[in-house]
Amino acid sequence: MAIRLSRENLPELAGKVAVPRYDAKRLKASIVHFGVGNFHRAHQAVYLDDLFNLGESQDWALIGAGVRAADEDMRQKLLAQDLLTTVVEQEAESSSARVTASMVEFLKPADTAAILGRLADPAIRIVSLTITEGGYYIDPATQEFSRNHPDIVADGKNLAAPKTVFGLILAGLARRRQRGVGPFTVMSCDNIPGNGHVTRHAVVGLASLADPELAGWVEEHVAFPNAMVDRITPATSDRERALLAGDFGVEDKWPVFCEKFRQWVLEDHFPAGRPALEKAGVQLVADVTPFEVMKIRILNGGHATIAYPAALMDIRFAHEAMANELIRRFLHKVEREEIIAIVPPVPGTDLQEYFSLIDRRFANPKIGDTIERLCQDGSNRQPKFIVPSVRDRLAAGGSVTGLALVSALWCRYCYGETDSGKPIAANDENWSRLTERAKAAKADPKVWLGMEQIYGAAGRNETFVAEFRRALNALWAQGTRATLLRYIGSEGAGAH
Repeated sequence: MAIRLSRENLPELAGKVAVPRYDAKRLKASIVHFGVGNFHRAHQAVYLDDLFNLGESQDWALIGAGVRAADEDMRQKLLAQDLLTTVVEQEAESSSARVTASMVEFLKPADTAAILGRLADPAIRIVSLTITEGGYYIDPATQEFSRNHPDIVADGKNLAAPKTVFGLILAGLARRRQRGVGPFTVMSCDNIPGNGHVTRHAVVGLASLADPELAGWVEEHVAFPNAMVDRITPATSDRERALLAGDFGVEDKWPVFCEKFRQWVLEDHFPAGRPALEKAGVQLVADVTPFEVMKIRILNGGHATIAYPAALMDIRFAHEAMANELIRRFLHKVEREEIIAIVPPVPGTDLQEYFSLIDRRFANPKIGDTIERLCQDGSNRQPKFIVPSVRDRLAAGGSVTGLALVSALWCRYCYGETDSGKPIAANDENWSRLTERAKAAKADPKVWLGMEQIYGAAGRNETFVAEFRRALNALWAQGTRATLLRYIGSEGAGAH
């Protein structure tokens, strides 16, 4: 029978999984983190757990926070198990599990006063974020901070009772300024190009609406380091809970399953101090940009490349897509001929070896990363993961045949049904608009590329338009499998 996860049961669990070698009750919190989801608990929280196990930086524990209804559900489940999380690292040939205890408090999302009280506390020196790509109020038409979004306008008018993450951060900074307390560092851990710059624009942009003088103070005094984060971490379902109970004998209401690989490249700009992250394997650098471009284009662009053909072919998991020789060869051809070729050099990194690593990671059969997860939020992800490669290829006069096919596959997916006729559930905040465009694009492919907020000038480029039209027409006339086979050519012989 599985043992319930709790501090009381840690001695009994120690025979089944790795448990903290430190006393969580003796930790001191210096970080407030917004967005206590699976990725955070598999990434930042694990790095800190490693430090605490080394006896290092034990005054840098986490306090969880959030603003969504889903955050309260997570909070209740974690509180019921003393804020402990079981992290299961899975490789094709092995699995291991550990319990982390790096979070010592989880603030109620509706309790604005408690959150602001913590943010104003001088003990808090870092506020970190994993609120997903769609949480930054980026205007899709300009890719800039949306000052006119109703949520932002509301916080700008009433900063005393903020509702957004950025409103809470700004209100906390304002209180510290009023009290003569130095600012905390704001550290985004989201998968966004220039995530520190994006976060700065959001906080300063909101401040300019609420108090221009405060905006100037934030601009001058608050640090927003950029970061590149990486670890494949699927959503938790009953499948993962059952695997944990069956394989390790642990009952955890919200465990995290992930790959063994992890990476965190971080600009070392923390005026208020930071934990000794380098001792846990974090790469501290002066400029994260080369690492970020590499990861977003090769890994995230690769996920987009396999996700939409797999969805259209009714494939459920990423490792199953990689087991399909046709999809895997498609990925290799697009990556090696059109994506990697224009990724700038990265210090100490061989890009071909990096892609080989990603190929193995995608194929990991134990992760259970769903194609549905990889397909979601395309209207936010495509402009960041695919279109920049298109722009650079066009500027260099290179072929965009493969990248145009990736975009056409996304368009075909947004039509709302697979090649076999199965319906595709809404998977994007702009789903209705995307579906309408995709249906119109069946007759006129240029309609899809007319989404200026997604494609910009690339959507008007004659070369890209011609390749996209050819790819989308082929998908409708021949289906996904035949279209991929035609693109791959002789390389695809024998693909199944």
